[in-house]
Amino acid sequence: MQHFPNAGESRLERGRRALAEIDGQAGQAVVSALADIAPDFATYILEFPFGDIYSRPGLDLRSREIATIAALAAMGNAAPQLRVHIEAGLNVGLTRDEIVEILMQMAVYAGFPAALNGLFAAKEVFARAAGHGSEVKA
Repeated sequence: MQHFPNAGESRLERGRRALAEIDGQAGQAVVSALADIAPDFATYILEFPFGDIYSRPGLDLRSREIATIAALAAMGNAAPQLRVHIEAGLNVGLTRDEIVEILMQMAVYAGFPAALNGLFAAKEVFARAAGHGSEVKA
């Protein structure tokens, strides 16, 4: 379980480090995309979710990504964020099979459309990771 408990570190510094470990380039792309329109919002993303929440000691990063993937899939309106967190799940040790099972589980609690959209988002991420650009629409 990796956490960032350096007491001398600011929330922003801790958040940057957590984002790099969890989301890698995909997370940095989100922060960078906000630079010209809402740089303060990019800072909030780094400080609160990553500097405060992801850095807490109660769950490991793998467990946090399971919860995040499930929540984003259940929302049904967060496909870009879901793709980023599916990639993050792979970064922190989830397997493709585990991600597929998480998304299939959402059919029970969030409905088939949410599960289908999540599975298609995963298919896109998996294809990119394998070096094949693939967009799937349903």
